[in-house]
Amino acid sequence: MSDTDDRLERLGRRVAELEAERELTLRLAQTDSLTGLVNRGAFTAALCERLEAARRDGRQVALFVIDLDRFKHLNDTLGHHAGDLLLAEVGERLRADAAPGELTARLGGDEFALISDDPDVPARAKRLLAKLSQPQTIYGRVVSPGASMGVAVFPTDAADASDLQRFADMALYRVKTRGGRRWSAFDAELRAENTRRQTLEAELRRAIPGGEIEPWFQPVIDSNSGRIVAVEVLARWNHPEQGLLLPGAFVPIAEELGLIGQIDEAVFEIACARAAPWVAEGLIESISCNVSPRDLLDPAFSRKLIGRLSRTTLPATALTVEVTETFLLQDFALARRHIERLAAKGVRIALDDFGTGYSNIRALMSLPIQTVKLDRSLIEAVGKDARVSKLVSAMLHAARALDVRIVAEGVEEEGQALFLRAAGCERMQGYLFARPMPAETVEAHLRGSPLIDLAMPSTAALARRRRA
Repeated sequence: MSDTDDRLERLGRRVAELEAERELTLRLAQTDSLTGLVNRGAFTAALCERLEAARRDGRQVALFVIDLDRFKHLNDTLGHHAGDLLLAEVGERLRADAAPGELTARLGGDEFALISDDPDVPARAKRLLAKLSQPQTIYGRVVSPGASMGVAVFPTDAADASDLQRFADMALYRVKTRGGRRWSAFDAELRAENTRRQTLEAELRRAIPGGEIEPWFQPVIDSNSGRIVAVEVLARWNHPEQGLLLPGAFVPIAEELGLIGQIDEAVFEIACARAAPWVAEGLIESISCNVSPRDLLDPAFSRKLIGRLSRTTLPATALTVEVTETFLLQDFALARRHIERLAAKGVRIALDDFGTGYSNIRALMSLPIQTVKLDRSLIEAVGKDARVSKLVSAMLHAARALDVRIVAEGVEEEGQALFLRAAGCERMQGYLFARPMPAETVEAHLRGSPLIDLAMPSTAALARRRRA
C-alpha cells in the first residue's frame, strides 16, 4: 500500500470516527439521561414533523401528556434516588408499551408524553394508564403512584403543535384538580374555557393602559383604639361587562402573560397618589402593598420600586412592602439585597403569610423587617384549637421580644378579635371590620362618615355580643 493510500485510509477512518461522535453528541442532546427517552426539545420537533406528515396524509395524531400522581410524596418519604428509580421504570414501561410508530418522551420532572396515531384513543389511554398503574418495588417497599393523563387530537382539537400541547395540558390539569388517576380528553367544556381565557387575555391587555385595573383599600385597625391606622392596597378589575373582578380572576393569567409587572406598577402609582393626602393630613399612618414573587426575583426590583415611589408624593416611611416567606426561601441573598435597599430609603418591610409552614425566625433576626402578618389559616383556628391558640400567643410574645409589630389578617369573627387583643396583637384586618373598598369610600370614612363595622368594639361589648 502506498503512502498516499495509507493516508487516505487513515483519513477515512478519522472521518468515520468524527461522524460517529457527531451522531452520538446529537443523540445525547436529544435524549433524557435518566430514562433514555427523547427529551422535551426533540419531542417538540418530532411532534411538528408528525403533524405535517399527518396533514399531508389526512391522518389523526393523538398527544398524550402524562403526570405521575403523588410523586412528590414518594420523593419526600423515600428520597430523590428512589424517585429517580421510579422515573426510570416509568420510562421503561412507556418504551415497552409503545406500538410501532409511537414516540415516547420525558418532558421534565415527572411529566411524560406519547405521540400515537391509534384511532381508538380511549382504548389506548386506558391501556397506558393500566400499564403505569402496576405496582413497583423500591427499596423493599411496594409503590403505585398512578398517573393522570390529558389527551388532545390533531386535527379535531388543534391545527398545530403549540395548541395541541396546550389543550392536552388543559385536559391533564382538569384531571389533576379532580383527584388524578384517570385520563381526560380535550372537549367542548375545555374549548369553551380556552375561548373564555383567550377573550380575557385580549381584554386584559386593553384594560391595563385603559385604566380599568384600579386599587382598592382594606383598612387595618388598631386593636386598642379601633381607629383605622393603615390600608392595604388590593387590585380590582373594573370590567366593562362583567363588573368588578377579584385578583383570582385575572392575576394568574397576568403572571403567565408577563403582564403582572405592568399591573403592579399602575396600581402602585395610583394608590400612592390617592393615599398621599391621607398620610399628609394624619388620617392614616401608612399604606401596604403586596409584591408578586415574579417581581421579587427581578434583580432590579427594589431600584424600580424606589423609582416609582419617587414619582409620587407619598413619603417612603409611609409605604410598607409585603414579601412572602416563600420568596425568602427561594433566594435569601436576593431578598436581603432588596429588603436592605428599600429599608435604607425608609420603606418598611412586612413578612406576609407568616405561619404557613416556614416561619422564618432567621429573617426576623437578620433582616430589617418591622411587621409580621399572621396568615389567616392560623387566625381561623384561634380560640377553637388550643394548640393553634398557644402557637399564636407564642408568636406574639416572640414578636414583642424582637420589636416586630404583628398584624392579624383574615379576622372575621368576634371570638378571634377577642382572643387576639387579649394576647397583645396590636393590629388586625378582616371582614369583621371592613371589606376592601374603593378610594372614595375609604376617604369618606377616614374623614368622619360613620360606619359601624369599622369601629373596633370594646372587649366588654364583644363579650356581650358573643353571649347574646
